[in-house]
Amino acid sequence: MANVSHPRGDITTHPDASEMRERYDRMLGGRDVALVDGPVFLLGLYCAASPWILHYTTSQPALATHNLIMGIAIGLLALGFTMAPERMYGLSWAICAMGAWMIISPWVVGTSPDTGVVINSIIIGALAVVLGALCALATTKSTPRA
Repeated sequence: MANVSHPRGDITTHPDASEMRERYDRMLGGRDVALVDGPVFLLGLYCAASPWILHYTTSQPALATHNLIMGIAIGLLALGFTMAPERMYGLSWAICAMGAWMIISPWVVGTSPDTGVVINSIIIGALAVVLGALCALATTKSTPRA
């Protein structure tokens, strides 16, 4: 059995040191879209809070619940992009799909929404589509072909 215990701080003699270096280089090389993670999280936060910011929780309760759930989902995806980018950037297109849904959701989920609610959902949806596309395009561009 190999002795894999090493003194703390010294990793140069670790049997998997070269593999860990390669993984670290791959991880840093794929972080071209790290600047998009923050805006995606803030977009999700605003989407979740927008019914209370724009005061349509009583006039559109179904849409308020919908925006809360969608905002939490967008925020969780953004946290996933930050915490586990290798695993999560394949889901960048999900942000685009969620944005497209946000654009049409006032008419599907809501009941005769007013102009402010519609414009709010369209802006959130358009930003989600743009940020998701930026994530997805940068990820596919930086991913090496096998």
